[in-house]
Amino acid sequence: MDLDFPQEYVKFRDDVRTWIEANYPASVRAKQNAGETLSKADILSWHKILNAKGWLVPSWPKEYGGTGWPPIARYIFSEELARANTSAPAFGIHMIGPVLYTFGTPEQKARFLPPTLSGDIWWCQGYSEPGAGSDLASLKTRAVRDGDHYIVNGQKTWTTQAHFADWGFFLVRTDPNAKQQEGISFLLIDMKSPGITVRPLITIEGGHEVNEVFLNDVRVPVENRVHEENKGWTAAKFLLAHERSGIAGVARSKRGVERLKSLANLERNGEGASLLDDQDFKRRVAELEIDLAALEYTELRTLAAENAGHGPGPESSLLKVRGTEIGQRLTEMVLEATHHYAAPNFRGFPKEGGNAIPIGPDYANRAAPVYFNMRKTSIFGGSNEIQRNIMAKAVLGL
Repeated sequence: MDLDFPQEYVKFRDDVRTWIEANYPASVRAKQNAGETLSKADILSWHKILNAKGWLVPSWPKEYGGTGWPPIARYIFSEELARANTSAPAFGIHMIGPVLYTFGTPEQKARFLPPTLSGDIWWCQGYSEPGAGSDLASLKTRAVRDGDHYIVNGQKTWTTQAHFADWGFFLVRTDPNAKQQEGISFLLIDMKSPGITVRPLITIEGGHEVNEVFLNDVRVPVENRVHEENKGWTAAKFLLAHERSGIAGVARSKRGVERLKSLANLERNGEGASLLDDQDFKRRVAELEIDLAALEYTELRTLAAENAGHGPGPESSLLKVRGTEIGQRLTEMVLEATHHYAAPNFRGFPKEGGNAIPIGPDYANRAAPVYFNMRKTSIFGGSNEIQRNIMAKAVLGL
């Protein structure tokens, strides 16, 4: 595969790079440089700029707000976003959007897609439960039909940014007597509905990213069900395939490798030596780059297949497994490159449960929190062990 871009795409890359540099909010960049957590308003500021440009959801069909770009252009765009270290848009847009334009009714598309693009609806994902994580088919949250509504009771956990969310997309059990996957429905639930309680879960690095969500006799109109009753598993699998492809994070890992090499090249002992002079460390950096290049080829092939009309298949599981493993190796090596300055308690004295006050060199900023936060990536979106089972069945027929 030739990764040298045709001349017209070289110009496209330069144009995208120039536009991002000119339009990315300076206030958001300043917060990122200081290692501060971005607020909902910060995230939406860039989200809205991308949407106004028409570049928010490049992979969507044009009739729903996509760009119509070929895979190579979408790939270049993602590379440039990573290169500029831009913030992600509002959570869930790349998951619920494809589900809605694929399985939603015309009324659901008209009601939910425009405000999702504009940022007027922020979504959260109600999949995992205390006893149902990678084994989602064992979920217990119940939805009982009552006329034109469902009455929903249950608990969801690890609900990313539910404290920001206006709406959530939830998996619920509507037929307790059916086979596990066949008794599940996919509901869109207004997070302001009576009976919903959101409680924070503070992660190991001190961040508030995920939550518990309790549903107590929550009334949900039947018109908010996506796809057929008891057939929600079809939509759920479709959504997870898109989520897993995005978790790979090839472009951002490439940027991370460049930062790692820069950190490792810093003088360490006052005599001109750096960590890159250590042959073992240099070898591990090279292995990381080789594995990342292989993953990049796989991602490009997946994009080409999608452009030919093939949805994400078992290769999305491969992208998820290898992408998260590479990301974790990368953060481990960044810790090594920053030495004792990366120690969590050295980054600052606890303030409101966090370690946000930098008292070491700038290059060590956020090294430990990012390392801790990356531990979860091999679990969410379906654990890597489950993804290996999926690949064994779909590819090897085991």
